[in-house]
Amino acid sequence: MPIDKVLAVAGSANLDLVVAVDHHPVTGETVLGGDHARIPGGKGANQAVAAARLGAAVSFVGRIGADAAGEQLRDSLTEAGVDLTHLGTDTEAPSGIAMIGVDRSGDNAIIVSPGANARLQPDHIAEADALFREAAGLLLQLETPLETVLAAARAAEGVVILDPAPAQPLPPELLASIDVLVPNETELALLSGQPVDPEDPASVAAAARSLGVPTVVVTLGAAGAVVVTSDEVTTVPAPAVHPVDTTAAGDAFRAALAIGLVDGQPATAAATFAVRVGAAATLRPGAQPSLPTRSELEDLLPQ
Repeated sequence: MPIDKVLAVAGSANLDLVVAVDHHPVTGETVLGGDHARIPGGKGANQAVAAARLGAAVSFVGRIGADAAGEQLRDSLTEAGVDLTHLGTDTEAPSGIAMIGVDRSGDNAIIVSPGANARLQPDHIAEADALFREAAGLLLQLETPLETVLAAARAAEGVVILDPAPAQPLPPELLASIDVLVPNETELALLSGQPVDPEDPASVAAAARSLGVPTVVVTLGAAGAVVVTSDEVTTVPAPAVHPVDTTAAGDAFRAALAIGLVDGQPATAAATFAVRVGAAATLRPGAQPSLPTRSELEDLLPQ
């Protein structure tokens, strides 16, 4: 991605409280875990850091609290080289946190307390208007208020990419403002109201096309992704790996996909790069600590 092309990321920054567990608890069950770790995370911040580590020029729009967690989040973004001109500090709300349990197979269960992320308002988007007009791409998620996500999508003049997570129904006006939607199969089923069989590309394509978004890239975890346009359905397999922690895989995938799209690559080529980055992010523990640079990507998954 050329250095003169900027990828804007508007979204959440959370401090992840991560505990390794033998298995995830069911209702009413208490599970003893290992020592906890405090790791910078949040979908927006993860995607910003992932893109920056892959060499992109990234500018982040978000909110943190005036607390120690906020300082740690700011430091992590700064260390990755993310521009923080539009990262605000909220004095009335704590920084967002996510409580994450990771089981022996690397699968995770997450509870998010949004904190300052819920205070990211359309007014803050308006304050960053020049960024949204000039950026070659905008990457969005749903851990901030929906009206703020819509305001950002409408303000952007580059390619607009939406990660529709956490899953929720989306208004037609938001879908109409999106160029590329990147759901997993569960999110796609909720958005489309149609059954989705991840092993049946025709099922995936029918649900994706019902949304009216020009390009839908459906993530399928270890099975890779399916790229759906109005006239093409392409399955992109993922490298076979033995995951340690899957927490950041989706964020790494979406960041890498955004880089490819901003660079002008076709969606299938961008997704081919993204599945490698997503797979590599499962090979180390934690959210942001697991995100690879380009040189680390070649070491972790040599072609």
